[in-house]
Amino acid sequence: MKANFQTFYWWSIAGMACDMQGGIRMYHLRLKGSHYEMGAKRGRIFNRGRISFPLVLDAFQLEHGRHSEAILREFFPEVCEEIKGVSDTIGMDYLRFASWMLCMGCCMYNLEQNIPVEIRGCTAFACSKEGRVIYGRNNDLPPYLRDGSKSEIYAPINSNRFNITTSSFINGEEGLNEHGLAVAMTFVMTATSKIRPGFNSCFIVRYLLEKAKDTKQALSLLLNLPTASNCNILLADKSGEMAVVQCTPSVKKVRQAESLGGGRIVCAVNSFTSGDMEKYDDAHGNDYDSHKRYRTVMDSFSQGRIKEDYIETTKQLLKGEYGFMCQYDDEPDFETVWSSIFDLESLVIYRAEGDPRRKRFVQDNRLCKVSRFL
Repeated sequence: MKANFQTFYWWSIAGMACDMQGGIRMYHLRLKGSHYEMGAKRGRIFNRGRISFPLVLDAFQLEHGRHSEAILREFFPEVCEEIKGVSDTIGMDYLRFASWMLCMGCCMYNLEQNIPVEIRGCTAFACSKEGRVIYGRNNDLPPYLRDGSKSEIYAPINSNRFNITTSSFINGEEGLNEHGLAVAMTFVMTATSKIRPGFNSCFIVRYLLEKAKDTKQALSLLLNLPTASNCNILLADKSGEMAVVQCTPSVKKVRQAESLGGGRIVCAVNSFTSGDMEKYDDAHGNDYDSHKRYRTVMDSFSQGRIKEDYIETTKQLLKGEYGFMCQYDDEPDFETVWSSIFDLESLVIYRAEGDPRRKRFVQDNRLCKVSRFL
């Protein structure tokens, strides 16, 4: 059994709850206090689950992790304390553990010894229309990560409170904070030779959720952040300001929202959609039909399909009823493992914990009520 599978599969056991359709649901953790205390709490959960981390990192990954940790500590020392809270509690070397986390979604290429090849689909978009600002996402991954995915509420001392959804922990693929700022990443393939020390995309998501209050502030922070590998970062706030930042280790390009169907929209998939950024994309078209997914989203808005009840029509879009989105039936080891919709004004989240064609969207009000239960 692969080390990564051992690491994450336990969440399906620890989740302790099933959804109404009989499947294991995401683990819904709540964390508050100092960053070290939050890490220690997670470490105690690992210990109770008797989870070990047989990490296998080669010389390049260890070197990348060491230099990236120094950058992470410079910009986001609090999250380093959270990682240390975990590593101290489970009795692992901090720097090796942090290095492993910083290689995720970046340079985990030795698949038989460590986590599988970096294959990720994912479609994320945000739209502003008639005073509503809605974000939607399909998170597409190898299916063994489905039962290890988590939706977590954070209330760190002296920082933003937020919900983060992740197939890992501490970092994440998407989230929404108490100020109505949504942040999401999509993976874009990077040649190993081009990878540089810096934040991986999932730590970028965590950093911006915790530090920024709106799209303008998030853009300012992101444009000054060293980026380890290619990715798209989608930003949207409750005022309707939104953008996608196409990131590489050497350059970042902001792509503004487009006006379509009486509103404004941005969409990110697993490629760079600006022509002058295509040269940085190393997937060479092997990106799980990114172009089809992008066109499905954009055409749905230009043709006026997202209208009236925006939540319900966004659900239909994510289910693939308007075109190719999550129909990976011919892919043996790839599927949509969760779908999300955020209402940025109300902070209500709707989530299908599994393939949205088979799992219903369940309303999640925890972020709205965060001040009452934390």
